Amino acid sequence: MAEEPTKQIVCFDFDGVIHSYKSGWQGMDIASDPPVPGIAEVISELRDIGYKVVVYSGRCRDPKGIETIARYLRGNGIIVDEIVTTKPMAVVAIDDRVICFDGDARGLTEKIINFTPWYGDNKTIH
Repeated sequence: MAEEPTKQIVCFDFDGVIHSYKSGWQGMDIASDPPVPGIAEVISELRDIGYKVVVYSGRCRDPKGIETIARYLRGNGIIVDEIVTTKPMAVVAIDDRVICFDGDARGLTEKIINFTPWYGDNKTIH
């Protein structure tokens, strides 16, 4: 029997990408804000066209955090292929705290110093 080809992975961060994170950090076992509008549909579409969708988060360093993510996804009808404890090699990663490097280091320090995530100026992460 032929081995099934490996699906390309799309890695989603949890807080600020799936969980809207409007209230900021509330604890490892609390994710009470609604999903980012439209994110469930995007994840479903990616899975339908053949991508493997995984979720990775700083919460994954603790079993309580993994359970919080799993509970949140179930409760919001969001189906993913896996919640992982280490960030996988992926064709692309979606994260609210990333600067896309364009090969030119000039101005990178300024981009880092002035970085603000889409949901506000909260610089505290956990």
